Amino acid sequence: MDSWPSVAKGVLQPDDRSPETQALLRAWLAVQRCFGLHPQRVCEELRRDPDPRRLLRGAGGLPSEAELDRAVCALRSTRTVAVPIGSSAYPARLERLTDAPPLLLLRGDVRIPSRPCVAIVGARAATVYGLDAAKHFASELASAGVVIVSGLAVGIDAAAHRAALEVGGTTLAVQACGPDRVYPARHRRLADDIAKAGGVLTEFFPGTRPRPAFFPLRNRLISALSVAVLVVEARERSGSLLTAGHAANQGVDVFAVPGPISAPTSRGTNRLLRDGAGVALEASDILAALGVAGVVPKPGAVVEAWTDEQNRILRTLERESQSRDELARQLGRTPEQLALGLAELELSGRVSQDRDGRLCVVSPPEVPEL
Repeated sequence: MDSWPSVAKGVLQPDDRSPETQALLRAWLAVQRCFGLHPQRVCEELRRDPDPRRLLRGAGGLPSEAELDRAVCALRSTRTVAVPIGSSAYPARLERLTDAPPLLLLRGDVRIPSRPCVAIVGARAATVYGLDAAKHFASELASAGVVIVSGLAVGIDAAAHRAALEVGGTTLAVQACGPDRVYPARHRRLADDIAKAGGVLTEFFPGTRPRPAFFPLRNRLISALSVAVLVVEARERSGSLLTAGHAANQGVDVFAVPGPISAPTSRGTNRLLRDGAGVALEASDILAALGVAGVVPKPGAVVEAWTDEQNRILRTLERESQSRDELARQLGRTPEQLALGLAELELSGRVSQDRDGRLCVVSPPEVPEL
């Protein structure tokens, strides 16, 4: 598919009072308010014409100016930025969705969602075994430079977020409500800590309260942002199984932590294993599946030197994005021979995939961290 065009090249800062920025921000918020719950309706239209103002012409149910004023104020008060689809900061992994959100609202570092992420999800009513497993995997993966993605819920989600923070890692929370709300409310301080060391992301208009129907929508983003989904504990009808289902449909690897066959909280995970999910006993199981044998540097850390082959990869991709096969041919190697070096570059944040799955060098957006 062709890359997304956009009239907004980066994020839209609510504090930028220039008329053009404010007009675009309000237009994108109006698109989110009108079409956010049915994004597939507008994806193709925005691909043909990326200016949201034209999409709104003749649309019904537009928010009032007062409602947009309140939305912009909510973004300012929470230090939240707007990331329109097609902009340089919009995650390529989400752009591939047929129901990609037209607008993301993010509190934190806008680069985080585009880094290599692993989702850790599971039961709200988690057991001690499940909480310990979530902490173990989150701390090990975060120490390896992987962003831990979860949904800020009680139980496994919160344990994964906290474990990543405790080792100085990065974590991303995806919410099923507006950016000016936190659900559950008891996790407001946790959300603040996550925003300082990573990001809190939502596709919902400011002021939106969480509803049961919104959580499956959130779950599809959790899986789509990730290179792998790890289900730690899940009952037979758990929402975590929906996340795993989204992942399978999106081509994302699914892993599960095995549990006692008599434990209700492990019936869902054991069923995933029976149906072909990867067995997760150690973080190395997930890293190995991603092509990484050991710990890699965290983005932002000082790297003394890449290998000669990795430097050749970077120089080649700086000239033009490549598929893995094209890159291997140019370098006179096989894709298998490049796998480890590429995985380290991807986990470090230096190389990413565009919406067509082609490899490219990552340049951070020209936006200050919030």
